[in-house]
Amino acid sequence: MKSLYHFNKSTTLSIGFVIFGVLVRLVQYLNNRSLWFDEANLALNIVNRSYLQLLSPLENNQAAPPGFLWIEKLSIQVFGNTEYALRLFPFLAGIVSLLALFIFAERYASRWAAPIAIALFSSLPYIVYYGTELKQYSSDIMIALLLSLLLVPVRYKILNKRQIIVFFVIGGIAIWISHPAIFTLGGLELAYLITTPKQQRKALLFNRIPIYLTWLFSFGCLYFLTISNTLNNDNLVDSWKARYPQSILDILWLLDALGRFFYRPLGFIGIIDGVAILAFIVGCVACYRRNRIIFMSLTAPVITTLIASYLHKYPFRERLILFLVPFFLILIAEGVIFLISQTTQPQTTQPKKWVKRFGIFVLVALLIHPITNSTSIIFKPELKQEFRPILEYVKSNQQPGDKIYVYFKGMSHMKYYAPKLGYSQTDYILGTYELPDEGEILPAEWQRYQQEFEPFRGQKRVWIIFRVDDSEEETLLSYLNQIGRQVDIYKQKGAFVSLYDLSS
Repeated sequence: MKSLYHFNKSTTLSIGFVIFGVLVRLVQYLNNRSLWFDEANLALNIVNRSYLQLLSPLENNQAAPPGFLWIEKLSIQVFGNTEYALRLFPFLAGIVSLLALFIFAERYASRWAAPIAIALFSSLPYIVYYGTELKQYSSDIMIALLLSLLLVPVRYKILNKRQIIVFFVIGGIAIWISHPAIFTLGGLELAYLITTPKQQRKALLFNRIPIYLTWLFSFGCLYFLTISNTLNNDNLVDSWKARYPQSILDILWLLDALGRFFYRPLGFIGIIDGVAILAFIVGCVACYRRNRIIFMSLTAPVITTLIASYLHKYPFRERLILFLVPFFLILIAEGVIFLISQTTQPQTTQPKKWVKRFGIFVLVALLIHPITNSTSIIFKPELKQEFRPILEYVKSNQQPGDKIYVYFKGMSHMKYYAPKLGYSQTDYILGTYELPDEGEILPAEWQRYQQEFEPFRGQKRVWIIFRVDDSEEETLLSYLNQIGRQVDIYKQKGAFVSLYDLSS
């Protein structure tokens, strides 16, 4: 184990990447982009419900831990109903995660693996993105890292009464803030119990039974109060059903799930995906040979999550397993350092030299895109669905008697932003139908879309708001251009509004 306070070149480099990661997230947070579809749906639940009502199944096909929802509710009550307040906790969780990974990697990773893991964590696109989104995935990462920092140092120790109280309180609360916290808690503790020397196992088990019972009780309450009700949402459950293995022997699913992890949520693209997988495999071998306990600590949460997926209880896919990213990154970094650190020997000069050069290539290949992408965010923060400036434009240019129609895809955005700009529900009409995004549009579908605008025929000024991509603009406006005249159009990323004269 390295001393956290021994500041060498690698530690200084790690600190530099932490600062870089904080800067990227701060710039993206301060950019204050509009809520996108999923965020708006979750925000409506948070804004319109009481703390007790947030225990009930959420509307709009949303699911989130009640602890996370309560923190969000408190945030808007203290700081106001704004995007800044709604994204404050995910943003702070992202910053805490950076610091937690710095401490964890400096303690338990090899010397130069730490700055590589932190560099990747600071800059990989999905991690940066979820660090400023109104979703629980940023806090999932934070909870996983904080629990690891808590449990790894005391893996085989007999805890005193004060420590026992601290552990069952922290673990019990973490379960309510982060759904996958149970996989980190259960995975680490189970791994340590299994590997404890036989003569010490009984004492360790009896010492920690109060902690385990408290965690189980906390999770049981969470399950029966919220999770079991969420599982009754067929749309939500069906959306993940295809992501589960077919049977306990479905090895192809396992290989596919692990392979997909490097594309999303890790975010490696193209051939770099394969490079990252290779580095991960090498890192697993290198870490296992260097310190089996640390290797087990990094892989135990992964294994318990996979077991839950085989039991069809938790999908091992995409953003739901973002909390596992730090553990994967440390193993990837260990693989890179193992390749680079190969020293030459007289009888094997060429092979060793080749391995070292390949290791340098792997390092550059893994870092170049994330660092470049994150650096660009500092100068040009990312936008997604800028509905707020669209509605502000309508508000500032609207005349008495104007009508407002919102295409179906913008319904959640309108419900959230309209009250903030002084609109009541009678001031606009929400669409009830959307054309299919892909494939040929059938005559019946086209006719159903056309019926959306029948109430506005004969109106002089109709503002028609679309929350869609640019590729859909021509199709959506083609019918309106047949029945009326476009007077004005205003566009933003992922949304636009057209003013039409439909009086003729």
